[in-house]
Amino acid sequence: MYATSLGADGAELCPLQPWQAEEFLAHVDRGREFIGRFNGLPDAVSDLAAARTFLTAYAEKEAADAGLIRGIRLDGTLVGAVILRRMDVPQGTAEAGCWLEPDAVGRGLVTRAARLLIDWAIRERGIHRVEWWVSAGNAPSIAVARRLGMHKEAVLRESYPHRGERHDEEIWAVLAWEWTGRAQAAGA
Repeated sequence: MYATSLGADGAELCPLQPWQAEEFLAHVDRGREFIGRFNGLPDAVSDLAAARTFLTAYAEKEAADAGLIRGIRLDGTLVGAVILRRMDVPQGTAEAGCWLEPDAVGRGLVTRAARLLIDWAIRERGIHRVEWWVSAGNAPSIAVARRLGMHKEAVLRESYPHRGERHDEEIWAVLAWEWTGRAQAAGA
């Protein structure tokens, strides 16, 4: 219900709610090792209660206009998500993120979903700056940032502790005038 098409391949972007925690946990379990290479989600969502807590936190963020989560479905199956991890409407800033199961990689799903999410944040919520924080070793996520027209602004050396190691993080960002200007140039 309330799904937005991501293209002719049947992929959709749709809300994820706490009542879907069982499905969400099954999705995380299918991609646990793959997703967990650079993302702490599988460590945080270890069981049904944790899945419900995670989705409830995002439902509360959305109710407070401070973030949101949207599932990526392919042929009706939840295969990933895009998030506004944080959103500060008065400040005009947001941080977008994503993850995907390994069987769904290579189809452009995250790029298409993130494009819709960022466009909504900028056009509907008045966000001026959308950031993309990514482990420096996560080449696919960096490629998404590039495809979204983001600019690499910083490297935070060894700032992200993950599974016993410290990782460098890159910060990529796009500004509203860049985003809308590019869309106008493309005739959108």
